[in-house]
Amino acid sequence: MSDFVSDFWNLYVIVIVVGSILACVVLLIVQGKATFTPGKTMGHVWDGDLEEYNNPMPKWWTWMFVITVVFAFVYLALYPGLGNFKGMLGWTSVGQHKAEVEKADAAAKPLFDKYLAMDLKAVAGDKQAMEMGKRLYLTYCMQCHGADARGAKGFPNLADNDWQWGGEPEQVVATIAAGRMGVMPPHPQLGAETIKDLANFVRSLSGLPGDSVRAAKGKEAFVAAGCLGCHGPEGKGNIAMGAPNLTDKVWLYGSSEATIIETITNGRQNKMPAWKEFLGDGKVHVLSAYVLSLSQGAK
Repeated sequence: MSDFVSDFWNLYVIVIVVGSILACVVLLIVQGKATFTPGKTMGHVWDGDLEEYNNPMPKWWTWMFVITVVFAFVYLALYPGLGNFKGMLGWTSVGQHKAEVEKADAAAKPLFDKYLAMDLKAVAGDKQAMEMGKRLYLTYCMQCHGADARGAKGFPNLADNDWQWGGEPEQVVATIAAGRMGVMPPHPQLGAETIKDLANFVRSLSGLPGDSVRAAKGKEAFVAAGCLGCHGPEGKGNIAMGAPNLTDKVWLYGSSEATIIETITNGRQNKMPAWKEFLGDGKVHVLSAYVLSLSQGAK
């Protein structure tokens, strides 16, 4: 696939590169044919006694230009630099990065294989494994869940004991390895008043203050709208479906009436990417153990 959207830019780069090298060649030719008179000045004087002499370029300077020109032609023949031309060696930065990653992975594989053969909780108790897991976390996970793993709006807190998809070792591994897709369908068809009733009822489930009359209506709407199909008749959620528990104090997007109304009206979509193909089983295992360790001792 071409790196350029049109051949114009391919030719543009070639012209600029070749033109710059040829300019150096022309300079060398012109200087080689020029006539110099050692000791004679050009008539230019600065600061009273600083004069310009009619001398040729120093030999070392000339040879530096020659070496530069030769090096440029050799480099451009072997490596990419002339537009779409890939170079005789076929080198690419992507290929070099891939080779370096494969080399590093091969060197680390025995260590990760050692932990892969261990129980996840045992890995979570291994100091060296946790250092490795922390580095993996800070490289691949902190962008969403934060450096302290406490998450942000729309990104779960990994340092508590609330697990939307389950906190058992095999569930944590499955979440990281295969990813998750959390979907709350939109319900604008319910109407603004019914949605507001539902929001008050949902808030009441976790002990938040609200309009008791609306909450009572919302309880009826909770059943009529089929909310219990995902969240359960008591609103305690469903780990298999990733439906959150509505009776606790944990709110992924916020607990205000306005935010809950927004959630019911517009729905939510939240994706946890799959990491197995990118990281491999060994790294996923160690990373899962580290994530599991984050919630140990959490209240």
